[in-house]
Amino acid sequence: MQYTEPIYRYRFTVPAEAVDENGHVNNVTYVQWMQDAAVRHYEAMGGREPTQAINATWVVRKHTVEYLRPAFAGEEIEVRTWVVDMRRVRSTRRYQFVRVGDDAELVRGETEWVFVDAASGRPRSVPPEVTELFRVMGEA
Repeated sequence: MQYTEPIYRYRFTVPAEAVDENGHVNNVTYVQWMQDAAVRHYEAMGGREPTQAINATWVVRKHTVEYLRPAFAGEEIEVRTWVVDMRRVRSTRRYQFVRVGDDAELVRGETEWVFVDAASGRPRSVPPEVTELFRVMGEA
């Protein structure tokens, strides 16, 4: 069954290897987790097949990350991600990382994605069969 909720959520426990010499989750790790969340959401929506069928892919143009509080090994985190806009060749996705134990917002982020031809790397219009998968949340 295809995932249809506008906000995609999943939880995980922070692994020890995500912690740096400062004793908390390394900031670069959140960027990887943002990518992981986007891919999980896209796959859950059924995005992989129509994208591969036309030999296209999404690539990152820009990440923005705001670190609010530290996270530590063994803590449970909920990742939330949603799409705020879909333009001709670009889409903006937001992320929120929340510690489950106290509902504290740890990190918020945003990624601007560009839809490209997989062979040439050149931007291409997002086709209707892909845009129809998204429930765009807007700025709210």
